[in-house]
Amino acid sequence: MYRSVARLAVVALGAAVLAASLAAQGAPPLVSNQELQEGLRPDGSRWLVFGGSYNNHRHSPLTQITPQNVNRLVPQWIFQTDTLGRFETTPLLRDNVLYVTGPLSKAWAIDARTGREIWRYQRELPPTGSLTACCGLVNKGFGVLGDKLFMTTLDAHLLALDMKTGAVVWDATLEDFRQGYASTIAPLVVKDKVIVGVAGGEYGIRGFIDAYEANTGKRAWRFYTIPGPGEPGNETWAGDSWQRGGASVWVTGAYDPELNLVYYGIGNPGPDYHSDSRKGDNLYSDSIVALDVDTGKLRWHYQFTPHDLHDWDATEVPVLADLTIGGQPRKVVMFANRNGFYYTLDRATGQILVAKPFVVTTWAKEIGPDGRPILLPGNTPDEQGSLTCPDVTGATNFWPPSYDPAQRLFFVNAREVCATYYAWKQEYVPGERYTGGAGQRARGPDFRAFGALRALDPTTGERKWEFEYISPSTSGLLSTASGLIFSGDAEGNFLALDSRNGKLLWRFPMGSALHGTSAMTYMLDGRQQVLVPAGTNLMAFALPDVPRVPATR
Repeated sequence: MYRSVARLAVVALGAAVLAASLAAQGAPPLVSNQELQEGLRPDGSRWLVFGGSYNNHRHSPLTQITPQNVNRLVPQWIFQTDTLGRFETTPLLRDNVLYVTGPLSKAWAIDARTGREIWRYQRELPPTGSLTACCGLVNKGFGVLGDKLFMTTLDAHLLALDMKTGAVVWDATLEDFRQGYASTIAPLVVKDKVIVGVAGGEYGIRGFIDAYEANTGKRAWRFYTIPGPGEPGNETWAGDSWQRGGASVWVTGAYDPELNLVYYGIGNPGPDYHSDSRKGDNLYSDSIVALDVDTGKLRWHYQFTPHDLHDWDATEVPVLADLTIGGQPRKVVMFANRNGFYYTLDRATGQILVAKPFVVTTWAKEIGPDGRPILLPGNTPDEQGSLTCPDVTGATNFWPPSYDPAQRLFFVNAREVCATYYAWKQEYVPGERYTGGAGQRARGPDFRAFGALRALDPTTGERKWEFEYISPSTSGLLSTASGLIFSGDAEGNFLALDSRNGKLLWRFPMGSALHGTSAMTYMLDGRQQVLVPAGTNLMAFALPDVPRVPATR
């Protein structure tokens, strides 16, 4: 007992000394827009944007850990949050400090060398029974600029925290959480703006994307994801259904500095399953939208699933790249969609360049020349139920893919699962769940549910290789320039595979599955670290020793 108490005292003293040391050194250098635009540097010294870079590649230039030595990775430290819930966060790294958000709107600054806590922040939330985040009281990460960290909260606020202390600098209200609004998205910081969206598509909200001034918290613009009366697209909602049509935004977008556009995937229409409650295409639900950063004006949109009846949010991570397609150089946005199709679009115009199923799809056989899916009969939910593939969770979901620009491969964790969908008329009550139906996974000998990590050629949509999981995975992905891809399975194993062929190289039992997030990697004191958020723990890995670099004269 005495040893345990003494050890805790030593740990607490060490954390206090570390915090005092950082305070004595003064504030860290300000994070600049140039750093954000540079993304992941070859020296591996930082990770400052949700997807590693504005293009959301989640592809690291680091090469110290390789397919040949990855099986020698060992844990360095573990940080336990002592918090109910699970991580869906992508930590940020600057000056050897990790900045991490967690369940119930908590956040930490952590010493990357030791895993020691430097400071923590806890949002005072309303009673959890009044919070409406549909699928977990989670948070997906910080944004950063200057000396401020930006974080959304479950009661639909956007906060700026002092990077050095965790103190609140400003607090902006997005919307009234009592009306079904919440926010879990990792902010995207572009120029002087902090861009966020709101969750609540299952609660009859009207979704939007907001931009706030980084210094003051003043709202700069708002883009409603459901057009109001007199606006183009409002006619795609019958009657007044647009007022409660959902179309939430809870996954971080991408940014093209040259075009000055941000790209966001939009959630499902509401109620989720009942067709007669919202006749029409229901723009801009289940769409990707390209918005002008300075004004929030819509440049173009593409709707993946018009009049969605299966809860197939397009809230997946958009990935930007430059490709040659049909002999023509193209600036593209790549999108593996929950509806079962993989898409490559021209990111300047929204033109479809590639659209191809990457899982079994029984609701549509292909995408037509007009960009609309060619529907198959028998897939409209009703009270008797209709069987459709993919299921409610989808062919993939909000867990991040990755893209290797050298191999020109798009990696995605896919799911092969079908469901029976039901629908019924439901009255809307503000703040209460509003779905108009449900989905139930199809089971039995004819319905084998499994997952697979798939490598796709984004110029054609063709599958190059796959690694099959026993059961569907909800893990995000991280690839590296050395030819590795890191993932996780549903059984709680952290995995490393050869990104050239999908061969499994190493695994480590984490005790909890990666869900909706992925590993990240960086250099620390000459050693490449891999940081894994799983359950409510963070674990850092590295090689036990690093090959010496020959001295040069």
